[in-house]
Amino acid sequence: MIAIKNLTKNILDKGKMYIYHSEQNEEAYRIRRLVENEKGKLSSKNIKLCKEYALDIFGNKKYTPWLMTYCAYSHEFKEGWIPDNYYGEYVVPALNGEYGTVCNRALVINKLLNDKNSTDIGYYINNLFLSTSNEVLDVEAFKKLLFENNVKVVFKIENSLQGKGIYFFDEKSFDVNYIKQLGNGVFQSFIKQHSFFNQFNDSAVATIRLTSVCKDDGAIEVRAGYFRFGRTGDTHVLSSRQMRIPINIKNGTLLDVAFYPKSESTKRLPDNDIDFAGMELPLFSHCVSEIKRMHSLIPFIQCIGWDIIIDKNNNLKVIELNGGHNGITFNEMVQGPCFKGLGWEKLYKI
Repeated sequence: MIAIKNLTKNILDKGKMYIYHSEQNEEAYRIRRLVENEKGKLSSKNIKLCKEYALDIFGNKKYTPWLMTYCAYSHEFKEGWIPDNYYGEYVVPALNGEYGTVCNRALVINKLLNDKNSTDIGYYINNLFLSTSNEVLDVEAFKKLLFENNVKVVFKIENSLQGKGIYFFDEKSFDVNYIKQLGNGVFQSFIKQHSFFNQFNDSAVATIRLTSVCKDDGAIEVRAGYFRFGRTGDTHVLSSRQMRIPINIKNGTLLDVAFYPKSESTKRLPDNDIDFAGMELPLFSHCVSEIKRMHSLIPFIQCIGWDIIIDKNNNLKVIELNGGHNGITFNEMVQGPCFKGLGWEKLYKI
């Protein structure tokens, strides 16, 4: 009976991985077509190099499509690229594992990071309303906690993705029954962003996404980043509407190209006429040093996507962390290889 159960589980796992790779490679091909429409067809020479590299370095041709997408954008083959489906299959489980899900638990991660500039006000966890010091409060006491210093608060449900699962409440619209239906989550104060970001969009708080890694010797490095912001009228940044601009990770300046949600590129922004190329993000070196400091407190989660912003008082605010499959395709395509020298390509052999 045990053998049959194990066989069944193995078949189901293989089925899930087949679907995973099929979906990943379909997305890679979709983006590649967009890139080729803008930049021209991938050469037969580079197609051959991508196929050989997938087989020789990663052990399977199923990692070829993302390599070809990266290569189509850069017009040259570069050693060190990490296909996103390989990243999800081997890198995330090996470097983050189940500990990566800690990043989705605001109460826990706030305690681990001891973030002095945290926007967390309180939590709704397993039918309890909790303060940031883990004190259980009744509804009236909790409501007072939320609104004694805030006109409006943000509620984010756990495991929210792509800008979904985010809600806004004021004292009048705060509805206990509705919140309980939404499930576990964190209440945060509403961020008023630095004036730099208002140039791009002033209706939704922008995000700086930085990806940091913990190397085998414990050293923390920030390897990739981009700036993203919403469109006119958005209340928060949605993946389905966001604009992204890659960041020069060495100095915090913006590159000269922006991207729509589906990865179409543009030199001009759709909602304003900003000459953004070369603009320097405020307090960028401080952001990098703070992320290194905080990541060193949770080194067992070896690759983290940090969504941060600088507020109007020049304080760094952590919006959220992603310790799961935080996605590397955008940075790998536009600026990669971003993770060369970390030995990730060897993980499938372990």
